[in-house]
Amino acid sequence: MKKFTNSVIFFFLSCILISTNPFIVNATNTIHDEVTAVEEAAIDSKQFSGDFIVDVDYLASKIYDPSTIIIDTRGTKEASKGHVPGALAMTWQDLADVEDKKPGEEGWGHILAKKDLAKKLGELGIDPAKEIILYSVANAGWGDDGRILWVLKAAGYQKLKMVDGGFQAISKSEIELDKGNIDFKPVEVSIDEISRDAIIDTQELTESLADYKIIDTREKDEYEGATYYGEAKGGHIPGAINIPYTALYNENDLLKSNKELEALFLDEGLNKEDAIVTYCTGGIRSAYMQLIMEMLGFKKVKNYEGSYYNWATINEVEK
Repeated sequence: MKKFTNSVIFFFLSCILISTNPFIVNATNTIHDEVTAVEEAAIDSKQFSGDFIVDVDYLASKIYDPSTIIIDTRGTKEASKGHVPGALAMTWQDLADVEDKKPGEEGWGHILAKKDLAKKLGELGIDPAKEIILYSVANAGWGDDGRILWVLKAAGYQKLKMVDGGFQAISKSEIELDKGNIDFKPVEVSIDEISRDAIIDTQELTESLADYKIIDTREKDEYEGATYYGEAKGGHIPGAINIPYTALYNENDLLKSNKELEALFLDEGLNKEDAIVTYCTGGIRSAYMQLIMEMLGFKKVKNYEGSYYNWATINEVEK
């Protein structure tokens, strides 16, 4: 009993000593702070994580999977120089209304009508029952993989992924590229409806402009008035803020971390409860950003189909 009592007394005296000794307290706090800093650094260094994003290793594991379709969104010309084995080659224009219209005209670049879209997807062999993995050229392009995923999502496809880092990351990996042609195997595709949850057109935006926070995803010089692609006039939609598509990426051509990207948007005064519209020149870069924001928890973000091409043709702009 005496031995037990002495042990208890020793324990309490030790606690008092530790709590009153500045050196021990400071050392303990320092260790805690260092551990916290390491944990936070680990979180910051992580690659982007989201429902639609996979890395190159995931892609490699799916190359010969019969339940997966891989799509090279750079188109046949670039794909012929080297592509992931088995990948189909296409462009965003394949699923858009770009025939018999010019950029800026009403409807140009919009998603194909339901019947036409189903027919085209069937001809391309894009089976909605399979997992679809898309890749493009990350920050070296306009996010074509995001634009196509945005269309497929609106059409009701469920198993959709994009490769973080795109073709740049693939080229640096151990995946052996192929140069052979891939023949499309037509399938039957049926679309019940094209969801408008993440889509807005010129008429809707014009009538409710004040209800939205607008993000111009073009480069700064485009936002300030430069015209490179046949726009009717230079400038930006009134009230729009500029967050370039390329700002989504780090120096390694990969998406920035969730924490970094969330801070990017919050620092611009955008909240997750806000009604937001993204746009670019033709709705490609802005489609990719819409998806990124959705994955970050911004649930009321729409991509402007007609984008700056159509807006500058019929509406006033700012510089």
